[in-house]
Formats: sequence, C-alpha cells, structure tokens
Amino acid sequence: MKFCTTLILLCMSLHALMAQKPANNAAEFEELYAKRIQKDFLNGVYIPADMAEAFQEFNRLIDPSSKKKLKAASEEQAARKLHFSFGRWMMVNWAFYEGSRFTEYLRKVGVTHPDDMAQFVIISYHRYLNNKPLEVKERVVFYQEKQKEALAKRKAKGTVIHSETRQIQPKGEKGNNE
Repeated sequence: MKFCTTLILLCMSLHALMAQKPANNAAEFEELYAKRIQKDFLNGVYIPADMAEAFQEFNRLIDPSSKKKLKAASEEQAARKLHFSFGRWMMVNWAFYEGSRFTEYLRKVGVTHPDDMAQFVIISYHRYLNNKPLEVKERVVFYQEKQKEALAKRKAKGTVIHSETRQIQPKGEKGNNE
C-alpha cells in the first residue's frame, strides 16, 4: 500500500515538473507560443492542424449516440448547451488561450477569441454532421463584428484614471527637455 501511494505521489510530482512554466513577460509568451504552434501534441493530447482534422478527432472521440443527439439538436441548442462542456474541453485540451497549431489555424481564418473559437468549432461540427455548408467567411465576419462591438462597449464604459497634457516648447527655449 505504501509503495502504491509513493508511486502515485512520484508520478504526480514528475507530471508537475514536466509541465511548462508560464511566461513571465510578453517576449517569453511569444517564444512559447511559437514553439507550441509547431507541436502535434500538447500535454499528451493530439492537436488538429485544421478543421478537417478536428472533425476526424471528434468522430474518433465522440460516441455514436452522442453524435446522434448533437446532430438532432438545433444549431443554437448545440452551441449553447455544449459551450461549457465540449467547448471548455477544446479550450483547455487544445490550448485556445495559450496557443496551439489549431488556434493558429483559427486565427488565420479570422476567429481570435477563445470563446468564439469554441462556438465556431461546435457550430462547424454540427453543420458537418448535418451535411450543411459551413459558411466560414460569413461566420468569421459575425465573430469579428461581435468582438468590435464588445471592444467599443468596454471603451465606452471605461473610466479615465489619469490624463496628462504635454506641452511642446518652441525651438530655442530652454526647458527640461534639453
């Protein structure tokens, strides 16, 4: 019994030691991101390169009865009900926040926010299962407009903490700038 407990603790410790440390600054983040988007596997999970590979992974991972339920649901129901389960699984395992080759693909397509990525993929898979056109361009525009509106709302709601006005002195006058 002690041996099993020790072995489990050792395995957990090794896993923690092997985990990648978070970036301390923007330069480190960019360096880690550049490495992550090249990898086929992150933390032992296969990372698809594009939407077709993502669909293949879903077909492999999702049991037939769950696929049948997903296919039967409306697009809105699928997007809403699966966001915090299936969508969260994608965000964590396919590293939507930290970056992966799949998130790089989605960014190049034009979907940049992790929540939008999850919803975009869920709806795309739902359409794939139902043999409907994916309408990628139209949906990308929708998500881009959604993010623009959210940014405008945040800016309108924001409060200026501090404001400064700089005075430019004419040439030849002595001041603090010389």
